[in-house]
Amino acid sequence: MKKKVKIIAEAGCNHNGSIKLAYKMIDEAKKAKADAVKFQLYSTEHLVTQKAKKAKYALLNTSKKQTQYQMQKKLEFSEQIHKKLKRYCEQKKIEYMCSAFDVPSIKVLNQLNLKVFKVPSGEINNFPYLKYLGSLNKKIILSTGMSKLSEINEAMKTLIRSGTKKNNIIILQCNSEYPSPYSDINLRAMVKLGNKYRINFGLSDHSLGIEVPVAAVALGAKIIEKHFTLNKNYNGPDHKASLLPFELKNMVKAIRNIELAMGSDKKFVTKSEKKNINVARKSVVAIKLIKKGDIFNTKNIGIKRPGNGISPSKYYNLLGKKSKKRFQIDDLIRL
Repeated sequence: MKKKVKIIAEAGCNHNGSIKLAYKMIDEAKKAKADAVKFQLYSTEHLVTQKAKKAKYALLNTSKKQTQYQMQKKLEFSEQIHKKLKRYCEQKKIEYMCSAFDVPSIKVLNQLNLKVFKVPSGEINNFPYLKYLGSLNKKIILSTGMSKLSEINEAMKTLIRSGTKKNNIIILQCNSEYPSPYSDINLRAMVKLGNKYRINFGLSDHSLGIEVPVAAVALGAKIIEKHFTLNKNYNGPDHKASLLPFELKNMVKAIRNIELAMGSDKKFVTKSEKKNINVARKSVVAIKLIKKGDIFNTKNIGIKRPGNGISPSKYYNLLGKKSKKRFQIDDLIRL
C-alpha cells in the first residue's frame, strides 16, 4: 500500500500557555484524523532579547504594549509540560511532535525520544543549532520560510556534514507571513526544491483555507503542516491565520480524497465504470425495417445506445454486406 501523506496539525503557540487548551487541541487533532500534533519548545531567554520587536501580524492580534519577549514568555511551556503532552498524545494514539528553537530544547526533545525533528524557518541560518541537530542523525523536517536558495544550500550542507543522511531530510516550502498571500506561496518552488536535492518535499502552509495544502498533495507533497486553533478570536499571534477544528477535519478528508484520486498513471477501464459501458456507448442498429437478404447501407443502419451490440467502430465494415435475418427498427444488428 502506498504510504500516505503525513498531516501535521500545528498547535504551535495557539494553546496560549494553557495546558488545558493544549490537551483540548490534541483531542481535536485526533478527531480530525491528523497524523501528528506539533508544539513548540524554547527558552525565552535563549530565544529573544528583551528589546526585540514583534512581527506586524503579531501586533494585530496581541497587545501593542507587550514586547516579543513578554509575549513568548507567556506562551512558553516547560520541559515537564511537554513530557505531559507527549504522554497524553501516546494515550490518544496521535504522534507528538515539537519544534525546538534552541540547542537546549533539541537536547530535551532527544531525551523524549522524538522520531522526527522539525527545524523552524527562523533557524535555517543558525549554524550552531543545525550543526548540533545534524550530529544526532535524526529524521529532520527542514522548513524554508524567508530563505533564499543559497541559504537552503548551506543549511543542507551543514546538516549533512554534521552527520545527517540526506535521505533523512524532508524539505518544506514555506511562506512565513500570517496569513500568507496566495501569490507568495509558490507551490512550484516546493516541487523544485524536492527535485533539486532529490529528497521528499512538503508544505508548511500559513494561507487561509484548505485549498493550498490540497493542491500541494496533488503536486507530490509528502508532508502537510497546518496551524489550527480552538478559537480564531483568541488573543495570540497565530490564531487568525489558523484553521478551526472542523476546517482541519475537512482538510484531512480532502487530502485523503486527493490521495485516492491521484491513483495510477496507467489508463484502464476501472471496476466502478465497467458496468456503464453498455449504458453510455452505442451499437449499430436498424433505423428502418431490414429484410433478410437486404444490403446494409447508410439508409437502413445507424448508431444508437445501448452498447452491447456491434461496435460503431465496425460500422463501415458492415456497409455493403448482406443481412442474414430480418431486423425491426431499433433492433441491434447481429451477424
